[in-house]
Amino acid sequence: MTNKLEFDDRMLSLGLARVSEAAAIASAKLIGHGDEKAADQAAVNAMREQLNMLDIKGVVVIGEGERDEAPMLFIGEEVGNGNGPGVDIALDPLEGTTLTAKDMPNALTVIAMGPRGSMLHAPDVYMDKLAIGPGFEPCLVTLDMTPSERVATLATAKGCAAADITVCVLERVRHEDMIAELRTTGCAIRLITDGDVAGVIHCAEAEKTGIDMYMGSGGAPEGVLAAAALKCMGGQMQGRLLFRNDDERGRAAKAGITDLNRIYSRDEMVTADVIFAATGVTDGSILTGLKRDGDVIETETILMRSKTGSVRRMTYRQNNN
Repeated sequence: MTNKLEFDDRMLSLGLARVSEAAAIASAKLIGHGDEKAADQAAVNAMREQLNMLDIKGVVVIGEGERDEAPMLFIGEEVGNGNGPGVDIALDPLEGTTLTAKDMPNALTVIAMGPRGSMLHAPDVYMDKLAIGPGFEPCLVTLDMTPSERVATLATAKGCAAADITVCVLERVRHEDMIAELRTTGCAIRLITDGDVAGVIHCAEAEKTGIDMYMGSGGAPEGVLAAAALKCMGGQMQGRLLFRNDDERGRAAKAGITDLNRIYSRDEMVTADVIFAATGVTDGSILTGLKRDGDVIETETILMRSKTGSVRRMTYRQNNN
């Protein structure tokens, strides 16, 4: 029996939710304390401990970085108790370390799991990303289009004016030219300081979030995580790896990537059915952050399975004595 057949997403999904919950609870103790590294390390420690309780033979394919740069949950690290199927794991123990340290919105703990070999082993480089929600013809917008062409195409498909389109973009100097071009279309732009996994997820629920499209460059590992979420929720995504120097091209070679200019679709980044969990650390547009009521703590988690398209929102309460 292959690992793909052994991968029981239904049975593993609740365990995955516990992993993201534990990381959120651990990192939430450092909200507003100004220490990004300590918040991240707390999330890493809790996530790793919970992963090692699961009946899996897991390999971290998207993690905290290369082994020599990350003390825990590094790319290639084996997790789980070894008594289950082989699985790929993509994770960001704390998406929004700066958001947590400064007590700003939209900090999340994020993790996805799929059968072994199902996720792109994206090196720790930048990725040019483009995403829209479900319900459109395939490849409606592409990375080969200009930003203004993407807005015009999506507006036509939605039967609205460009002014009615909202694009989510990371507020970075590298995006200044793109933002300037988007302004010429008359569309609205929602600038975010961090957290582009959440930015992409927003596109899947445009009616709730008000975001129709995500575009711009960010971490490639986060791109794979976002693709896993969209595979569960529906929506289109394209990604193209960006390389600034020979060291980064070497990372791609180590990951087995030979075509450095390839544009990956959502289903090329995540090739099989996956499960995805995210828990709110600080309040955000996707999830409520951790709350305290006396000795009781409460978290909200979104848990999704691509096989069924199910999206669950779960509230967890625990006495913190």
